[in-house]
Amino acid sequence: MTLETKKSVFVELGKFLSQFSEDASARKSDVLYNDIFFEDFEKLIHLSQSHNGWYTPEQVYFSIQSWAEALTEENISKWLSAYEIDENNDNSKAVALILAGNIPLVGFHDFLSVLITGHSALIKTSSNDQHLLPFLAKYLIAVDENFKDKITFVEGKLENFDAVIATGSNNTARYFEYYFKDKPSIIRKNRNSAAILTGKETHEELENLGEDIFRYFGLGCRNVSKLFVPKDYIFDTFFEAIFKYQDVIHYEKYANNYDYNKAVFLMSNFKLLDNGFLTLKEDASYASPISSVFYEYYENLEDLQKRLQADSDQIQCIVSHNLTQDSIAFGETQKPQLWDYADNVDTITFLLTTK
Repeated sequence: MTLETKKSVFVELGKFLSQFSEDASARKSDVLYNDIFFEDFEKLIHLSQSHNGWYTPEQVYFSIQSWAEALTEENISKWLSAYEIDENNDNSKAVALILAGNIPLVGFHDFLSVLITGHSALIKTSSNDQHLLPFLAKYLIAVDENFKDKITFVEGKLENFDAVIATGSNNTARYFEYYFKDKPSIIRKNRNSAAILTGKETHEELENLGEDIFRYFGLGCRNVSKLFVPKDYIFDTFFEAIFKYQDVIHYEKYANNYDYNKAVFLMSNFKLLDNGFLTLKEDASYASPISSVFYEYYENLEDLQKRLQADSDQIQCIVSHNLTQDSIAFGETQKPQLWDYADNVDTITFLLTTK
């Protein structure tokens, strides 16, 4: 398959995904194989919560729409223009993908990267996300059957692969690093995202920050779990702005976490700020539990920037008014572009240079 052919197949997938929306999914006449896939995918979206309680239709639709927006001819061409990809695929390898399942389709970028560079994907899905990606793989194969020999989902032990991309916790990463020590690899560990506030943010910006906090119930590495605020920062405006997300507490799994984590904090005599659906705790850590955000005061931005640079291996992204290199705008953390790589590790370069 030529690179242009592969790109066109993923563009078709983007068109297919663009039909599905929480407000109203609607068939488009120019989308391939809707007669086979449209209704089944709509059913799968609504079944996802039975497979994983965190995968509510709202969250799954958001993920699908995000990928629909990413998989356009313009975006894919812009992304790949930075690389020289061998059309002849002489260096085709079998790449094992060990995927996470914290948010819907979290492993899709690795899947896309392997296939677009001409390699074969041996995929071990997370038990928390076993259905969405296999369905999309079937759609790709329907559009171009040449993908059939390039995509394999593995239930048992991974075997006969040349390289690996594995995502997990810090604990599983140690296992991955030992187990795959003789293979070229990308091993991803726990990371969290932070926001730097100055006290000058508008109501709209703080409202958008709520999106960075609450999207996917805070389960993603790009969710903001830590705030850096200036001395004497008053949180009233922050709490007022995020009030629009109050309905999150009506979701049972989130509410259970809120009640449990709040109780643990209070029994430990920690001082908390609380608005009834989110607790704020002063803490030096980046990884806060579900329904809680940690915060820390800073005295000057220069020292904070040095601290964040030193802690870069713990941080996925930073939301701010361009106060750090590669800052992300408020409300945009869960809308990464194709060229925004997890952990800042260029997956395409890795796949193109793997021997």
